[in-house]
Amino acid sequence: MSLYAAYAGNLDARLMSRRAPHSPLRGTGWLNGWRLTFGGEQMGWEGALATIVEAPRSQVFVALYDIAPMDEESMDRWEGVGLDIYRRLRVRVHTLDGDEPAWVYVLNGYEGGLPSARYLGEIADAAESAGAPHDYVMELRKRPC
Repeated sequence: MSLYAAYAGNLDARLMSRRAPHSPLRGTGWLNGWRLTFGGEQMGWEGALATIVEAPRSQVFVALYDIAPMDEESMDRWEGVGLDIYRRLRVRVHTLDGDEPAWVYVLNGYEGGLPSARYLGEIADAAESAGAPHDYVMELRKRPC
């Protein structure tokens, strides 16, 4: 099994149970030195897509999943790895038990553009249901769309 750090819409446990049914949620953590942003507006259906970029003094709330080998291909397909929309990247996630190596999906596009209000609402709802701190969720809800 490999460890996957989910952010944005993939924080939704119900959604992840459909995308990776053999891969249990392990817990939550933070990507320190990264920030949530949007890009690839031309690739999205309703605006820009979520991604992360390195940013000192920033952090992104994540859910950690133990991805079973049988679910890796499904996750790659869902995220458009074969279509060159997203790529996998190794990161270190800070948890209460210490730092853990994990992989994330990062957009293969330039930062810029705004997400749709619906998409941003789904991201904020997913963060809230995953247990993100209230101030983090409120910052998501206040982002421009």
